[in-house]
Amino acid sequence: MLDLGLSKMALIGAVALIVIGPEKLPRVARTVGTLLGKAQRYVSDVKAEVNRSMDLEELKKMKETVETAARDVEQSVQTTAADFEKDWAETTAGLSSTEPTGWEPPAPEYKHPGKNWRLKRGAVPQWYKARAGVRTRALSGAARVARYRPKSLN
Repeated sequence: MLDLGLSKMALIGAVALIVIGPEKLPRVARTVGTLLGKAQRYVSDVKAEVNRSMDLEELKKMKETVETAARDVEQSVQTTAADFEKDWAETTAGLSSTEPTGWEPPAPEYKHPGKNWRLKRGAVPQWYKARAGVRTRALSGAARVARYRPKSLN
């Protein structure tokens, strides 16, 4: 990049003031500023695009490694399953299914359905609760005092 110090910037400003003149200098400075801003945005967009493409390449490589690892795991599981099936067949070859083994699974224990009384109370419609006088909201202390205070005789 350009190495612009304070002294070089002051020299460029003085030359611009002499060449352009004091009337046109603010408009030219504004135009140069907007052009520099556009150039910086363009450079940052290009950098972002390059970074995205690099990240995309890294993700593709990572995807390939994960896929190969998944294939390896799948193959090892298949070979293990095949070995297990072979061993199971060898082990159960001597047993016949018609012979009683003497072992029966235990009968499941009875479990009471345990009805939920909260759910049953919640199923009552609000209009019925209001008509039957069921309290649905708690009263604050001040509201309770105001409600149950005896009426004055005046």
